[in-house]
Amino acid sequence: MSHTPSQLSARSQQNFLLAAAFIMPLTFSVWQALLNNFVVEKAAFTGAEIGMLQSLREVPGFLAFTAVYVLLVIREQRFALMSLLVMSVGVALTPFFPTVYGLYTTTVVMSLGFHYFETINKSLTLQWIPKQEAPHFMGRAMAVKAAGALLAYSGIWILMEWVGVGYTGMYLLAGAIGVVITLLLWARFPQFPEGAAQHKKLVFRQRYWLYYALTFLGGARRQIFMVFAGFMMVEKFGYSAADISLLYLVNYLFNLFFAPRIGAWVGRAGERVALRVEYVGLIMVFTGYAFVENANVAAGLYVIDHLFFALSIAINTYFQKIADPKDIAATSSVSFTINHIAAVFIPALLGLLWLSSPAAVFLIGAGIAVLSLALSNLIPDSPVAGQETRLA
Repeated sequence: MSHTPSQLSARSQQNFLLAAAFIMPLTFSVWQALLNNFVVEKAAFTGAEIGMLQSLREVPGFLAFTAVYVLLVIREQRFALMSLLVMSVGVALTPFFPTVYGLYTTTVVMSLGFHYFETINKSLTLQWIPKQEAPHFMGRAMAVKAAGALLAYSGIWILMEWVGVGYTGMYLLAGAIGVVITLLLWARFPQFPEGAAQHKKLVFRQRYWLYYALTFLGGARRQIFMVFAGFMMVEKFGYSAADISLLYLVNYLFNLFFAPRIGAWVGRAGERVALRVEYVGLIMVFTGYAFVENANVAAGLYVIDHLFFALSIAINTYFQKIADPKDIAATSSVSFTINHIAAVFIPALLGLLWLSSPAAVFLIGAGIAVLSLALSNLIPDSPVAGQETRLA
């Protein structure tokens, strides 16, 4: 069956996005999985240093809006590949600077590449993938990311446990693989023609207010999950590092097999229905976190929580439907910053609350989900520009 040049170009664009989506977790997951053990064993980190490192890691996400200024001199496709290179180099350099300030520096380098890539990858996806195909494609991309992470975790286990590779070898190998594959993508794929010319300035539009609000609340909810759900597993139920790694593997296996199906369902059901299901589920999950007393039930809640996260692609497809095509790059940068506002203050503030009432932390998460549910009901049946909410 022959394909037209436009069909071949569209398929090539999708292959580029999927290949890039595979590289990111393949490299980043090695950095993430080894970090806590490495900083303690090689740099004698305490809670104070690891807290500062994690805060520094989030700063590039908060500053993601600056990506729009980089686009003044670099096209988005090249910027995405350059970001992957920076991330991979940051990972490769990590073991060579096993000091407090050395690790702070390599973390910021890695994080700059990671967050800029995530911002530009989202922008290119919304520009290149047709609206009717976007939910299913985003589900496929989540499955590809899960495959990359699973390969990284299994590689760590095989190479460190059976072959005897150390931290330096693992970080250097992961970074080198990221650099090599990124350079292959640079050589293999052509520079695709740009669609609508993108605004090269910050864009805030009043008509996108609902998208901004859902993005902020999603970031807040995600922080509670990332910081406190796993911590509860260790502090309250005594989960070991191996147990937590197993939970990660289960989560990624679910994404690998179910994310494409979830994406396709979002396309059929619509954004309002998908987000309703997500937020009702999260209300129950966070309420469960607050009162759970059984370790196995807690693990089940953890996996279900991660699975609901796949439904959050509906926020992005909602924006794609209401956006002016020229706004996508600039608004993707702004929304990434909005998503990370919560990362700046929620861990610190709720960390203090955790000392007196861990249950209250999760009940706040349930409250965020209730507010998100209320806002999701404002999404129209068929959102388009000019009909962004049911109030319009």
